[in-house]
Amino acid sequence: MLLEMMTELHAHNARSRSDGTGSRVAVVTAHPPGRGPLNEYGYHFVRHLAARTDVDEVVVLGDELPDGLDYPEVDGVRFTTCWRFNGLTNAFRIAAAVRREQPDGVVFNQHFASYGSGKVASALSLLAPLLVRLLGVRTMVLQHNIVETVDLSSAGFGANRIVEAAFRAIGTVLTWLVLRAHVVSVTIPQYVEILRRKYRADNVVLIPHGTFETPAEPDYAPRPGPLTVMTFGKFGTYKTVEPLIHAIRHLRAEYDVRLVIAGTDSPNRPGYLAEVEATLGADWVEFTGYVEEEDVPTIFRSSDVVVFPYTSTTGSSGVLHQAGEYGRAVALPDIGDFAEVIREEGYVGEFFEPDDPSSMATAIGALLRDPALREEQGRANHAAAAGLPLSELVGEYLHHLGLLDEAELRVPFRAEAGRKELEPAA
Repeated sequence: MLLEMMTELHAHNARSRSDGTGSRVAVVTAHPPGRGPLNEYGYHFVRHLAARTDVDEVVVLGDELPDGLDYPEVDGVRFTTCWRFNGLTNAFRIAAAVRREQPDGVVFNQHFASYGSGKVASALSLLAPLLVRLLGVRTMVLQHNIVETVDLSSAGFGANRIVEAAFRAIGTVLTWLVLRAHVVSVTIPQYVEILRRKYRADNVVLIPHGTFETPAEPDYAPRPGPLTVMTFGKFGTYKTVEPLIHAIRHLRAEYDVRLVIAGTDSPNRPGYLAEVEATLGADWVEFTGYVEEEDVPTIFRSSDVVVFPYTSTTGSSGVLHQAGEYGRAVALPDIGDFAEVIREEGYVGEFFEPDDPSSMATAIGALLRDPALREEQGRANHAAAAGLPLSELVGEYLHHLGLLDEAELRVPFRAEAGRKELEPAA
C-alpha cells in the first residue's frame, strides 16, 4: 500500500512541475480561529504564501476546531482538518490527508509541543514529517525550537533531574526523527550549529522568523493618559507575570502607569492567570484574555513599553518581532534566544535579570522616564523588523521544497491578497 501511495504521488508531482502551472503547497499548522500553538505564525505564513503569484493554492492541514468555530473562506487557501490537539493518531491522519490532497510540497509549522500538552501525543505527532516523506512528497519542517536550548523545567516538562534527563534523551530521538524530513529550517543561527554538530545533519537551513507585516512607520508621539506597559503570550511556565506585577506596583509610586497582560494560560498550566488575578489583581492591571488577530495591532499601538517576563526561552519570539513591527521599546532578559536574536537581527532593549522584580522595575523605569529613549529604541526595533518581512521569506520555503529556482525567489505578489485580513468566523 505504501509503495502504491508513493508511486501515485511521484507521478502527480512530476506532472505539476512540467505543466507550467503554479504550485499547490500544504501547510500543517494551527490557524485562527483555532488557538493552538503557533496559530498566529501559521496565519501570517499561510497568508503571505497564498499571496505569491507562483502559488496556485495553499491547503491548510489544520486542527479540529471547538464546536461553533469554522475556518474562514480565503482566496487561494483551502482548509481541511486532519489532526487534533492531544490526538494520538495525528501523524497517520496528517499522512492520510497529504495522500488525499497530493500537494507538490508540505511545510510543517511546529515546535515540540505543537500537537499536544500530553507527552505521548506530542511525541507520536512528530512522526508526521517522516511519514509524509515516505509517501514521496517533498517535506520541509519549520522547527521553532530545539530541545538542546529549552529549559525543560521552566517549560513544564521536567519535574526533577531524572525526569528532565529522560525527556532530553527522548527529545534527542524526536529531533532525529524530525530531521528525516527533506529539509528542516530553524530561525536562529545557533540552532543550525547545534543540529549540524550533534546530529551531523546536512539538511538544516537558516530562515529567520520574519516580521508578519511589512511595517509602515509608526507614530512615536507620546499619547495622553497613563503610560501603558504590556506583555503578550501564553503564561504560567517559563513566562510568569507575578514579578512584572510587583515591578509595576513599585513603579506606580513614581509614574502614572498601567499594566496590560494580553494572552492566555500555557497549555501546561491551565488556570494560571485566573489564580494571579485573584491574588494580585488591581484596578491598574488589565487581563485581556485571548487576543483575536484583528485586535493585535491595537494592543501594540496602545502600549508604550512591551515587557518579556521570561525565565527562559524556547525559540525566536514572535512577540519581539511584532514589537518591532509597531515600533515599540522593549524590556527583556538578556538570555538564550533573545540574546541571539538581538545580536543577529539588530533589535535593542533594556535588559533585566530574569524573575527579579527589582531589576525589571529598573529596566522598565528607564524607558518610562525618557520618551526620547523610547522613541530611539522603537525606531531601531522598527528598522530591524522592516529588514526581514515574512512576505519575502516565504519564497525560501518554496525554493527548499524544490518548487522555485533561486532566481525566482522574489516574484510579484498579489497585492490585495497580501494585505487581506481574514474575516473572523461567525
